[in-house]
This record gives sequence, structure tokens and C-alpha cells, in this order.
Amino acid sequence: MNRTLGTAVRGGVVGGLLDILYACVLWGIILDVGVLKILQSIASGLLGKAAYDGGAGTAALGLALHFCIATCMALAYVLAAKRLPVLTSRWLLMGFLYGFVLFAVMNFVVVPLSAIGWRPMTPMGAFRALLPHILFVGPAIAYFTAKRAAPVPIPATPAVA
Repeated sequence: MNRTLGTAVRGGVVGGLLDILYACVLWGIILDVGVLKILQSIASGLLGKAAYDGGAGTAALGLALHFCIATCMALAYVLAAKRLPVLTSRWLLMGFLYGFVLFAVMNFVVVPLSAIGWRPMTPMGAFRALLPHILFVGPAIAYFTAKRAAPVPIPATPAVA
């Protein structure tokens, strides 16, 4: 696996893991939606309402789709960072901002174009959805990208006489 893809996978897996844990704890447990239904709701972007009839199989599909999307988000950031060094030199700030961009793209482009379609959000719903993107997903992606971009120390070699 090349370095660019490896960085995207690390950022996507960590960012995606933090995001899905947040969703499962907040919506799945605290707000009592159920973890299975949370994962099926991700699959519903591809399958529509039929995802909720698929049991654990569509929940597993939803989880796989979630990590695939997170890795694609990370890959976009890694590729952009090659041309925009500020994405790695100010990684935390850029990670917060990227989280906001990810929230906007997911909720105003990806979801409306999916089988779910457009759905209005309440201010509290928007806040709950925005929070993990700006606190977890964007910064995790930016961190792994900055870590990859850090100069690799050159090992000392003995002088040749």
C-alpha cells in the first residue's frame, strides 16, 4: 500500500471510528434509537427504506459504507495537503475547518443525492451532527496527514574517506 493511501486509511479509520462511536452512544443508546438502526440508516443511503428490513446484514453494510466514506474523505484531504502545506502546518485548525466542510458536503450534497433524499434538520439535530465532524473526523484526518508530512529524519552515514 503506498504512503498516500496508507495515510488516508489511518485517518479514515480513526476518524470514522470516533464518529461511529459518537453516533452509537448518542443516538443509539442515549436517545434510544438503537445501534442496529443507526448502522442501517447509513446503508439506507444506498438501499433506501429496505435497509431497515435487512437486519444485521444491512447494519454490517452500513458500517462498511461508513468506513469507506471516511477513508475517501481522508484521501481527499491527503491529496489536497500535497498542494496546500497549510493543511499540515496548521493541522488542528484545518482539521476543525475540514470537519465543518465534511458536515456540509455530507448533509447538503451526499445525503440529498442518496436514496435518503433531502431531509430538513432541526438546529439541535444539525448541532449533534456537526459536533463529531469538527471535533473528531476532521482533526483525526488532519493529524494523520500532518504526521505523514513531517520530515523523516535522515540516518547518519559514516564519512567515506
